[in-house]
Amino acid sequence: MNILSIKRIVSESKTIFQRLLPYLLLKKRWSVTLIDRWLLGELLGPLLFGIAAFTAVSLSVGVVFELVRRIAESGLSVITAVQVLVLRLPGFLVLAFPMATLMATLLAYSRLSGSFELTALRSLGVRTWRIVVPALALALVMSFLTFAFNDLIVPRTNLLATQTLETALGKALTNERGDNIIYSRFGRIETDEGESKRALTHLFYSRMFRRGEMLDVTLLDFSRSGQRQMLMAKRGKWNEKQSMWEFFDGRIVSLDENTGATTSAVFDRYFYPLTRDLLDVAKLPTDPATMTVGQALRAERLLVQANNQKEARRIRVRIQEKFAFPAICFVFGLIGSSLGVRPHARTSRSQGFGISVLLIFSYYLMSFIFSSLGITGSLSPFFSAWLPVFIGLGAGLYLLRQSSR
Repeated sequence: MNILSIKRIVSESKTIFQRLLPYLLLKKRWSVTLIDRWLLGELLGPLLFGIAAFTAVSLSVGVVFELVRRIAESGLSVITAVQVLVLRLPGFLVLAFPMATLMATLLAYSRLSGSFELTALRSLGVRTWRIVVPALALALVMSFLTFAFNDLIVPRTNLLATQTLETALGKALTNERGDNIIYSRFGRIETDEGESKRALTHLFYSRMFRRGEMLDVTLLDFSRSGQRQMLMAKRGKWNEKQSMWEFFDGRIVSLDENTGATTSAVFDRYFYPLTRDLLDVAKLPTDPATMTVGQALRAERLLVQANNQKEARRIRVRIQEKFAFPAICFVFGLIGSSLGVRPHARTSRSQGFGISVLLIFSYYLMSFIFSSLGITGSLSPFFSAWLPVFIGLGAGLYLLRQSSR
């Protein structure tokens, strides 16, 4: 690709977005022409078919087979299985939206191109970019719909599905649940030289968190210079009235670093002044699919406060992906329509399904690689989530430019 081709692609993309921008910002009334209505009508049928097909396939592989196995082996009732299936449905609809957008634009425009209807439009002076505008508008709507589903509906339904299934299997699950809770707190510490510096003051560990209580607790206190203190307790809970943690059935061991002397005390009940953030850390969902954007931002803040940088970085990547994932609909709409408007292109439903699966696999493989690089810190969270989108947009604009020749 030479410099002239790149300039033409950029110019073409500017023209498309300049035409779309007034409609998106509502600065100008969009007068839907006969061509727009006709093309949108041609797109809606394949879109609905694609949503149904991809949802059925992914739902069968991801949920139905597992539920059938649970019914046969664990005695799960059919009614509960249907409830779980319905609750899981929005999550698989979100996955189907981008794939259906790609297949719909590819099939619709390929059929119109194969029957020379797009050739007839071009002979009337309608440019290629104008022909794909309805597809891009539909893809943009699907992007907003995907974001709304992914942030407002899917986290709640996924959590309800998990709770319903686990409760039916005799493993009652609540929001107040966690395992291997680790929390580190930083603050100012006076050194032996009389200076003050920021350092680790407390390190907290609990083997599990159930129904508002920490179980099998170990707390290390480094807040006093020359002193080390370790608290061990069978359980602990937050006392709202005292605004402190209340520990039960434990022992405190103190060590003087200067003399090496140790003291030990057993207690039945002990109040300890430590932040309430421990509760919030314990309740953090481990699966980003059960978190909204707001919950993910809050989780990131708590993880940063706990100095869990690795987990905080992972959450940052997932936050960016929650915004980048819906944009896949627009990318797939651009790629599908650009491939479909090629002169004399003809693609059957089976061929369109196969091409869509191949493109989708390639895109998600690229997304997985970049996401892994973001989590390991090799890429910033923003670029790890958005680079596949930018690459896809570039490929789509290049294909559109090639189809316009």
